[in-house]
Amino acid sequence: MLARARLQAFARLARPTNAGRQTARLGPPAILCSRYNPTSTRLLATTSTETTTSLAKYPTAIAQRLPDPEAQYSPHRLREFEASVTAATRQDRDVVKLNGRVYVVTGGAQGLGLTLAEALVEAGGKVYCLDIQKEPTAPFYETQGRVADRFEGTLSYRHVDVQNAEQVDSVIAEIAAEHSRLDGLIAAAGIQYVKPALEYPPDRIQHMMNTNFGGVFLSAVSCARQMIKYKSPGAMVLVGSMSGLNANKGFTSSVYNSSKAAVIQLGRNLAMEWGKVIDTGGGKRAIRVNVLCPGNIITPMVLKNFEDDPGLRKIWEENNMLGRISEMKEYRGAALFMLSDASSFMTGSHIIIDGGYTAW
Repeated sequence: MLARARLQAFARLARPTNAGRQTARLGPPAILCSRYNPTSTRLLATTSTETTTSLAKYPTAIAQRLPDPEAQYSPHRLREFEASVTAATRQDRDVVKLNGRVYVVTGGAQGLGLTLAEALVEAGGKVYCLDIQKEPTAPFYETQGRVADRFEGTLSYRHVDVQNAEQVDSVIAEIAAEHSRLDGLIAAAGIQYVKPALEYPPDRIQHMMNTNFGGVFLSAVSCARQMIKYKSPGAMVLVGSMSGLNANKGFTSSVYNSSKAAVIQLGRNLAMEWGKVIDTGGGKRAIRVNVLCPGNIITPMVLKNFEDDPGLRKIWEENNMLGRISEMKEYRGAALFMLSDASSFMTGSHIIIDGGYTAW
């Protein structure tokens, strides 16, 4: 009874009055919580000063990543979504935003590659879109104009055929040399050819695999060479597809699907080889490699599929759990996650974003 009476008395004291509510808006009240001393029946009040001292002395893992929450106009929140890098000219490690980080995006003239490149620019990256077209496309110029002077990042274009190893090496080496660093890659270059297997032209097999698999391999290797040369640990996102994991209903493109399955397997193997590949002088650091596996997306390539087969859209919409087809912008967050320190222990994995298509 005595203990219950003391608890009730404490509750009355702790109950906020009008003045207390005003104090709460201006700052924390003096009594934040209570703790019970098992050696007696006394209740001990923990003051805000004691709590602050305790947190400073024994910070949690999350607290160590975040700045002082009371600091006015703090520029950092969710700091794990920033890139953790070690500058080649210094031994200390800085946790910084993507500002000044250098990225290559293949297949960046349009479609998903360009959408993901724009996200990197918004995050502060210096982004180079590589594509087979000699001149940038109208969508590229539109995007470049939209991001100009609005963000710290920049968007540039380079003509590259990802099937040409010498050309890929040369262009990526020039980009890295210009900045004395290279921080990551999004390998999104790819082609598609829809045809039943019994009618598939043999020459198309080699072209498809050379672009969708070989081009990803050559781009990743060229970027890794420069990242090692300039001691720039970073991350790569290889763009696969849910079609590399299943037989996409109504989509008769066995070679395309197989090329995307090869990309998923490539991601695992490169992750294994490059997990401790960069010697920064203070230890071995990684080039992390992961694969993004989108579901059905509204892209110029897919719109052409719908033109050729008007019933295909309905089949795809009915076979995922959300009943619709995704937009390219819905993959921006995943790409930034895989390139940021938020995924620092993630490598050799693939993320499937398909509206539940493969979960049936």
